[in-house]
Amino acid sequence: MAHVHDDDIRARAYKLWEEAGRPEGRRDEFWQEAERQLKEEQVRHELKTPDTL
Repeated sequence: MAHVHDDDIRARAYKLWEEAGRPEGRRDEFWQEAERQLKEEQVRHELKTPDTL
C-alpha cells in the first residue's frame, strides 16, 4: 500500500476542522481522522484497480 502524504493529511484535517467550526485544541483529533479517511479511501481505490483482479 502506498504512503499517505502529510500534505494530503494536513489539507484534509484543515477541511474537517473548518467544517467542525474551527474548535480550539483538537489538532490531533482532526489529523488522526484525516489520516484514517485518506487511508480508507486509498484501500478502496486499490481494491478497484485491475491489477488486483
